[in-house]
Amino acid sequence: MLSPELKSKLSTPLKIGSVEVNSRVLQSPLSGVTDMVFRRLVRRYAPDSMMYTEMVHASGLAHVKELPKVMDVDVNERPISIQLFDCRPDFLAQAAQKAVQEGADTIDINMGCPVNKVTRKGGGSSLLRQPEVAEAIVKEVVSAVDIPVTVKTRIGWDDGEITIIEFAKRMQDVGAQMMTIHGRTRAQGYNGNARWEWIARVKEVLDIPVIANGDIFSVESAIKCLEETGADGVMCSRGTLGYPFLVGEIDYFLKTGEKLPAPTVIQRLECAKEHLKALWEYKGNRGIYQARKHMAWYAKGFEGAAELRQKFNQVENVEDGEKLINQAIDNLIGNW
Repeated sequence: MLSPELKSKLSTPLKIGSVEVNSRVLQSPLSGVTDMVFRRLVRRYAPDSMMYTEMVHASGLAHVKELPKVMDVDVNERPISIQLFDCRPDFLAQAAQKAVQEGADTIDINMGCPVNKVTRKGGGSSLLRQPEVAEAIVKEVVSAVDIPVTVKTRIGWDDGEITIIEFAKRMQDVGAQMMTIHGRTRAQGYNGNARWEWIARVKEVLDIPVIANGDIFSVESAIKCLEETGADGVMCSRGTLGYPFLVGEIDYFLKTGEKLPAPTVIQRLECAKEHLKALWEYKGNRGIYQARKHMAWYAKGFEGAAELRQKFNQVENVEDGEKLINQAIDNLIGNW
């Protein structure tokens, strides 16, 4: 359980520069996942938590007349951060200004994405190998907007280049107001264990808030991470896939010391159905195709889950998707 000192700290609001957030649990930006539909589901159970958009390519905004859907922000969904990625300071500064106009409370710069198509172009975790460029980015974005600028990154490029301590200090020195550290190297991807000990070392040398990320799949893992790192909060990523309840469960425990009862399988499937319908209403056919992967995450841990996943992967419209989920619910009720 949490030490008295850490419990006291975590009971107070998280201060990100001029922004105060009444939760120490954040929903990570996830490409292809954290659209407005998903964020609404998470926020239902975690109304105070900071949410993040999917990452937005800054260069792609330079010549568009209409901003992409990944930057859609509901006027009521606060606090909200828009995450940007690129390697060009001027494009990022311009994109940050557009993000402010869209209603962002903070700007987050992605310096941790390990995907080749991002790192090949100098973005994401490749910036760990280009600290001077990373500094220039933060400095220029800070100068361009009047809201806090934060950075999300990893502990290093690979085991031979774990550079996070010096890198994090440099980001703080040029104006970053918070650092989120995923406890893996770029080379690890999402394999192996997150090395929280490096997050603890970063926390020791920074004055700004440090958020721990990586392997937060339950209330218990969040508490263990906070104890081991001394971090100012945790960010949930893959643990929320098919389980938008997680951020709220952790937040509730930190505020009350009590665990919420886990949702039943039927409640999870009802949530999946709501998610499907909302994606259809928001994105049309593209939303249906996106719902297939979400269903693969929701449909786990119950009899008939594998069959449901297989069938849902062929779904072409919202009616057929609802029918499949309702059948799964009826089967579960019939087996009780």
